[in-house]
Amino acid sequence: MTRILVLFAGAVLLFSSCVTNKKYVYLQKNDVNARAGQLPKDSVVRTYPQQSFEYLIQPNDALYIRFESLTPEDYNFFKEVEAQSAGGGNRNFAITSELVDQDGMVLFPVVGKVKVSGLTVFQAQDSLQKIANLYLESPVVKVRLVNFRYTVIGEVKKEGTVISYDNRVSLPEAIGLAGGIDDLADRANVKIIRQRNGQMEVGYINLLDENMIQSPFYYVYQNDIIVVPALRQRPYRKYFGQNLSLVISSLSLLLLVYSITTN
Repeated sequence: MTRILVLFAGAVLLFSSCVTNKKYVYLQKNDVNARAGQLPKDSVVRTYPQQSFEYLIQPNDALYIRFESLTPEDYNFFKEVEAQSAGGGNRNFAITSELVDQDGMVLFPVVGKVKVSGLTVFQAQDSLQKIANLYLESPVVKVRLVNFRYTVIGEVKKEGTVISYDNRVSLPEAIGLAGGIDDLADRANVKIIRQRNGQMEVGYINLLDENMIQSPFYYVYQNDIIVVPALRQRPYRKYFGQNLSLVISSLSLLLLVYSITTN
């Protein structure tokens, strides 16, 4: 009887700490438990409309701005901006870039302040190109966002802030760049904290559901904070499960003492 109780207790602990495929497999669509032979091969199963996403420049964004033209340097008042934004490598972009002020403006010599917030990088580039055409000979303007960053914390392989030079990053890509999610993470309730339009927005996204690709949180925004919570099984698997043998031994001893004292 004692052995049966011990085995039963061990089985309960073991199964309570298990994580099923439904809590683990990304982007599910009624196929998580399908057998390999049941899944169609070499054919398009379903389609979704692709979201259009263009990041809009915000205050405090750092822009790499470069002016190239045939105008001699002595007559090119943009040369100071060009000298600051050029060279130094990616690691010095934070120092050599132009910072968008709280009003969404960037300051240039002679021209003054130019509004760039609310524009895509390419729209800002076109706007500066039109201004450069008025002052320079055959100018070419290049604009890049150099401080696109987001933070991933919680049940991931590597917590921290990620800096990307690509401002079109999806949530799965963002998590992948952070090293991926731990086995004990709750993929169905990932929290997104977003700064937008002067306020903090909070939302949740289910990474297990294929429909997430249509979510407004599918693409990452500048300064997003991605919080990956833990599953309920985490305490069992990470702490109590590691000491399962000790628990079973203690339970076996207690049952043995009880059996002796009652007989």
